[in-house]
Amino acid sequence: MQQRFIILIMICVVLAGVSVEPSIAQRSNETDFLSGLGDFRNLRSMLPDHIHQLAFRLLAERERKIAGFTSAQQVSERKAYIRERMMQSLGGPFPARTPLNARIVGMIERDGYKIEKVIFESQPRFYVTASLYLPTRGRGPFPAILFPLGHEEGAKAHDTWQQILGSFAQKGYVALAWDQIGQGERVQMFDTDFGESKVRHSTTEHTIIGIQCLLTGDNLARYTIWDGIRALDYLLSRPEVDASRIGLTGNSGGGTHTAYLGALDDRIHVAAPSCYLTSWRALIETIGPQDAEQNLVPWIGAGLDHADFIYAFSPKPYLILSAIRDFFSIGGARATYREAQSIYKLTGTPEKLLMVEADDGHGYSKPRRIAAYSWFARWLKGAEDREPEPEVAIATEKELQCTDSGQVSVSLGGETVFALNQRRAEQFRPKGRPFSREEIRNRVRSLTAFEDRKTDLKTRHFGLIAREGYHIEKLVYESEPGIVIPSLLFLPDASGGSKPAMIYVHGGGKSAAASPGGEIEQFVKAGLIVLAIDIRGMGETRYPGDESGDDFPVYFGDFDSAMTALHIGKPLVGMRMVDVMRGIDLLAARAEVDRTRIIGFGKDAGAVPLLYASAMDERIGKIALEGMLASYQTVINQRIHRQIFEQVVTGVLRSFDLPDLVAALAPRQVWIVNAVNALGQQIGTAETNKLYDDSFAASRVAKADNALLITERNKNESVAKTYRLFIDQQ
Repeated sequence: MQQRFIILIMICVVLAGVSVEPSIAQRSNETDFLSGLGDFRNLRSMLPDHIHQLAFRLLAERERKIAGFTSAQQVSERKAYIRERMMQSLGGPFPARTPLNARIVGMIERDGYKIEKVIFESQPRFYVTASLYLPTRGRGPFPAILFPLGHEEGAKAHDTWQQILGSFAQKGYVALAWDQIGQGERVQMFDTDFGESKVRHSTTEHTIIGIQCLLTGDNLARYTIWDGIRALDYLLSRPEVDASRIGLTGNSGGGTHTAYLGALDDRIHVAAPSCYLTSWRALIETIGPQDAEQNLVPWIGAGLDHADFIYAFSPKPYLILSAIRDFFSIGGARATYREAQSIYKLTGTPEKLLMVEADDGHGYSKPRRIAAYSWFARWLKGAEDREPEPEVAIATEKELQCTDSGQVSVSLGGETVFALNQRRAEQFRPKGRPFSREEIRNRVRSLTAFEDRKTDLKTRHFGLIAREGYHIEKLVYESEPGIVIPSLLFLPDASGGSKPAMIYVHGGGKSAAASPGGEIEQFVKAGLIVLAIDIRGMGETRYPGDESGDDFPVYFGDFDSAMTALHIGKPLVGMRMVDVMRGIDLLAARAEVDRTRIIGFGKDAGAVPLLYASAMDERIGKIALEGMLASYQTVINQRIHRQIFEQVVTGVLRSFDLPDLVAALAPRQVWIVNAVNALGQQIGTAETNKLYDDSFAASRVAKADNALLITERNKNESVAKTYRLFIDQQ
C-alpha cells in the first residue's frame, strides 16, 4: 500500500512537470529575484509604461496649447509649423522634380471606362507602376481622385481598390492608384528563388528599410510621399484631368498617405482618409505604433498629434472615414474629430469637416465608399451622388501588371530605397573626423536628449547569495523616477582594502552569466568587484512582447518601446546609457570599491549603451565590448538587419558612428571582441579593423597606441583567459 502511494506521488510529480532537482527557472530565480515579488508585479511592463507616461505628458501639453487657440491666424501659424516639422522628420527637402518619363504599357477596356497601365519615374530610374482609370463616357476634363494604397495583398490589383476605382471612373472621375514601395510590382527585397519578398509582410519590409532611413536622418515616408507627389504630377499632366478639382482618398496605409499628402500638397482640394486617423493617446493605449512610414519621429516630442494633419489641410473639405470595430481606435478618431471641429469653426467653415462611422471592421467597406462618393460629388462636382455603387469587373493581378515579370527589380532594374539611402548616408557623412571628446559629448547629448540629473541614488536590498569565495548582494537602484534597475553586486570575501570594480551589462540581463563558474564569477575570482545590471528593458525587466505570431519581434525586438521612445525624442540607447551611469554612481559610493579603477564590460545588446555611457562618463576607466554591433554603417550596408532597432538613434549617421565614440575615448583603453554585423553575425578582425581606422588614428594622436584592441574570442575560451591583460592592467 505504502509502495503504491509512493509510486502514485512520483507519477503525479512527473505529470506535473516537476523535477526533483532544482529547475533552471528555480536557479535563475535566485538571481532574477525581483519579478516574483508583489511590489514589482509590473516590472516587465516598466519600460513601456514609463515611455507611455512621458508621451502622455507631452500630449497633454499639446492639448492645453490647442485649447487656447482663439483665431484663424493661430491655425495658419500652426499649419506652417506642422509642415516644417513634417519636412524635418522626412529628412529635409524632397528630391528634385526630374522628368517622369511616363509611358503607357497596356490598356484594359471596361464598360464606361478603361484602365491604362502606366510606369513613371518618381526619381531617376526609381520606377513606379500604376493603374489609371479613365471614363469613356461624358466630356472632360474630369475631376480626379488620387488613391494611395493600403497594405492589402495584391497592391493596385486588390479587389476592393478595383471596386472603388472602377466606381469612381464610372461616376465621371479620373482615378490613379500606384504600387507602394514594398508592394505589388515594387517589392524592394524580392527573392528570385522564392518569387516573393525575403520577409513575410510588406510592413516588415517597410520597417527594415525604414530603420535604415532613420539612421540617416530620413524616413521611409520621404520616398512614399514623394511617389505620391509625383503621381499627382502625372495625374495633372493628363489632358483629361481638371486640375482645379482634385480629390484624395485611401484606406489604412492609404489613409496614412492621404493624411500626409493632404498636409503637404496644396494642389489637393478635398481629402477623405479611411481607417487611419485616430489619436496618439489611443494608439499607445491599443495597438501601438505601426510600420516605419507611419511614424514621423519625433512627432509627439514636436507637440503634434493626428489632428494636426487635418489642421494642415484646413479649411478645405475633409472627411474622416472610420470603422467602429477597427483596430485603429474609434475613440481616438472621435476625439480627433471633436478637436478638429473647433478649428474648422475658427476658420468659419464647419460644414467642410465631417466624420462618418460604419459599424464594421478595418477596410474601405461599402458604407465608407458610399460616403466618399457623396463627399467628393458635393465638393468636386457641386452635386449630390444618388447613384448606387456600380458593379465592377475585377481584373487579375497579372492582367494589371505593368512589367512582364510582375516585378520592377526583375524586368527594369533601377534604383531601390536601399541604394538611395546609402547615397544619402554618404552625402551626410560628417566631416572632420575623428571628433574631440567634447564634440562627441555634445552630439550624444543632443541626439539622446541626455539630461545630467544630480540626485541622490535610491537603493533597496533584497538579500544575499553565498558562493565559494564571494557573495552576491541582490539590490535595486532607481535610475530615474519610475525606473528601477535590478542588480547583482558580486563581492569577493577576501578583505584587504578597496578593490577595482566592473560594471557588467549583458544584453541577456544580469543573470545571463551569473551562474557558478560563469563569466562574472571568473572576473570576481580575478579580483574584481562586479555590478551586473538589468538596464531597462533587459533581463527581468524585458517586456514579454507580441505573442501573436507576428515577425516584428524577430527583426525589431521591443518595437513598441523603441519606436515610441523615438517619437518622444528620447531613444532607448540614451535611456539605457543613463542606467549605466547611475550604476557607476552606485559603485563609486561603495566603500569596497576603488573609484579610480572602475571598468566596463558590455556584451551583445548591452555593449552599445555601455559605449555611449563611457563617452559621457570619464569615471569608466576602460571598457571591453563583446559581440557589439560594429557600426551603424553596417546596418545600411546590408539589405536585412535583425535586433538592432533598440540601439538606433534617429539621424545618428549625420553626426557620428560607433567607431567615432570609441575614438573619442582615447587614451582610455577599449577592447572590441567578436564584433558583429547588422544580422548579429560575427565579422572578422580585418573587417573590424577597417571600420575602426579613424579610432586607431585617434589613439595614435593621443599617444596611446595600445588603447584600442580588436580581437576575437573562441566560444570555448574562458573570459579569464581572453581578458587576462584587460583585468591585470588595473
